Amino acid sequence: MKVVIVGAVAGGATVASQIRRLDSNAEITVYEKHRDMSFANCGLPYYIGETVESRDDIVMTTPNEFKAKRNIDVHTYHEVTKILPDEKKIEIYNHQTNTSMTDTYDYLILSPGARQIVPDIYKGHKHVLQLHNLEDTDNIENYIQEHHVKNVLVVGGGYISLEMAENLKHRGLNVTLVHRSEHFLKNMSKEITDSVKEVLMDNDVHLMLNDEVKQIEGKNITFKSGETKQFDMIVTALGLTPNSEFIDEAIQLNDEGYIKVNKYFETSDESIYALGDAIETFYRHIDQPATIALAWGTHRAASIIAHNITQKEKIAFKGLLGSNILKLFNFTYASTGLPESILEKMDHVTKVSQTQKHKAGYMPGSSKLSLVVYYDNKSRQILSASASGQHGIDKRIDIISTAMIGGLTIDDLTDIEVAYHPDYSSPKDIVNMIGYKAK
Repeated sequence: MKVVIVGAVAGGATVASQIRRLDSNAEITVYEKHRDMSFANCGLPYYIGETVESRDDIVMTTPNEFKAKRNIDVHTYHEVTKILPDEKKIEIYNHQTNTSMTDTYDYLILSPGARQIVPDIYKGHKHVLQLHNLEDTDNIENYIQEHHVKNVLVVGGGYISLEMAENLKHRGLNVTLVHRSEHFLKNMSKEITDSVKEVLMDNDVHLMLNDEVKQIEGKNITFKSGETKQFDMIVTALGLTPNSEFIDEAIQLNDEGYIKVNKYFETSDESIYALGDAIETFYRHIDQPATIALAWGTHRAASIIAHNITQKEKIAFKGLLGSNILKLFNFTYASTGLPESILEKMDHVTKVSQTQKHKAGYMPGSSKLSLVVYYDNKSRQILSASASGQHGIDKRIDIISTAMIGGLTIDDLTDIEVAYHPDYSSPKDIVNMIGYKAK
């Protein structure tokens, strides 16, 4: 069996490893258009912020190590430019030799990932950078050192922009964040994320909300509000778009260019599978498509795909909840389930919220914890949850995520038996209180 994988990193490298675990004889080749094949993507901001001290700690493996340990061929700087599904063939461009070649496959697995959206106004400026891979990380690190950067503008209001604002601040730089609205982390409940503004300001991040960059002339940046400020470096994080242009019409894409897959991660061609940030899959608990760029779904997909192309009986994916979490200075924000943009369009949806101490209030170090849960007020099905605070956030979101997977209703939350000790929770934990309030 000959397997060709497009793209490495979390999706491609993981599925390659999983296939090798199940089939010692398969011929496996990975083509990666960038320099690095495997790195800790989520750790990149923390290397820039010097929380992770050594660059070696975020490099997972190299093509030579992969070949030696797993007998898998990885070709970096090799970009797949075309798929010919009728011939089970692909075309590849080698960026090092500037030559083209072809390869054939029995199974083709697509993990091309996604890239940062960069509006035209930011293009062509050497001091405007993005963070998406290890090359970007090196570019930012080198630019900070070589140009003695002191003042940085971060553009955006999502996960990457907030992580970069925090880590650049940890680095000792002066950080300004501009965002065209006041709603950060748009997939979470706005009631939960309203505190982001205060957290940033408390940590000396200057905010320019309901504003955006209008003009860039060297270090002089003019904003829509009319203000002009100077910045040594700009980091933009304005969302992702899938790297699917090379697919053309070889397989089915959705209107936004994401690769459509079924419950087996098969595309519209049964010999072509796909995983990672470039696919459209589905939510687990409700009939809605999902395009979620998170590590858990990618790793689960890798395991399922490896099984399905090496074993006789296929296993099916059960869908995503999109559980996610963000650390922002001394605060944590997390959510699971549908984003508010979908919930607002649905009927029979009710919101219930609760704020209380994350443990017994008389214990030292107790702090405020807020939880918002949306549910269907007819079926009582839990649709989503968002939480924020300084402690215990992951625990509560993980509980509700597990409850959703198990099909528990909002009313069943009263029966969740949380391990109680005054230094960890309350006799009526906040999860229980959400259930009582819903009743």
